[in-house]
Amino acid sequence: MTTATDPLVSTEWLAAHVGDANLKILDASFKLPGVLPLPKDDYLAAHLPGAVFFDVDAVSDHSNPLPHMFPSAEQFGRDVGNLGISNADTVVLYDAGGWVAAPRAWWMFLSYGHSNVRILNGGLKKWRTEGRATESGEVKPKPETFTASYDANRVRSMQQLIANVESRKEQVIDARAADRFEGRAPEPRPGIRSGHIPGARNVPYNLLFDAATGEMKPLDELRAAFTNAGVKLDAPIVTSCGSGVSAGVLTLALYRLGITDTALYDGSWSEWGQAGGPAIATGPA
Repeated sequence: MTTATDPLVSTEWLAAHVGDANLKILDASFKLPGVLPLPKDDYLAAHLPGAVFFDVDAVSDHSNPLPHMFPSAEQFGRDVGNLGISNADTVVLYDAGGWVAAPRAWWMFLSYGHSNVRILNGGLKKWRTEGRATESGEVKPKPETFTASYDANRVRSMQQLIANVESRKEQVIDARAADRFEGRAPEPRPGIRSGHIPGARNVPYNLLFDAATGEMKPLDELRAAFTNAGVKLDAPIVTSCGSGVSAGVLTLALYRLGITDTALYDGSWSEWGQAGGPAIATGPA
């Protein structure tokens, strides 16, 4: 298996390229419902120079009652074009440094055919710790044309995962905290059952980065986090989480290990865990 180009860029690299004409920076910070201040308000208070806000909830299928599901290719292209991004641009994504939504946005760009996309290692947290400049207020970019083409192989539906419970063709790895995965803690979204998809493995996403610096852990530590959870790195993998956002952290870590052909379960537990939904399992994996 060939190792892909590392999707991460360093703060040093970004600081050197911040003014490049075809480099576009997006702040993809995200929080669970009800957590204040809102990510957009954090962005308005302080963001990287020239960064435009990428709203995970806005760039989604508004006809679907589930949270921030993948939109049509047409909508993604329109929304991203309105953020001032063209197909010729290099996109660098970051979030607050807690590794929540930048990987989700990165996977969306890859899923809609834009491979020239990177993530700032350590995010805003590391950038500010190093004393680098930030700006406040909203950046209003000039709209560009962005043509998107959707690659369905990168995403899974609930129907596919129901079939997979029987076939076990793909390993499902859940990024939620162990107490939620095992059904010992209530879900943050009301009306959602506690537990996990039968047969799933658990790799809590916060194991994959250093909370002190915001940087993703070294490759050997990433590899150990998966293998210690019983994941076979040479077999097909689907990532999952609460609502399809933090699953992207697992997707990113696997990509850095050279495993680039994973898929993400978009509906994740906010879909599977609904009352009357498919069978659930509780307890350790």
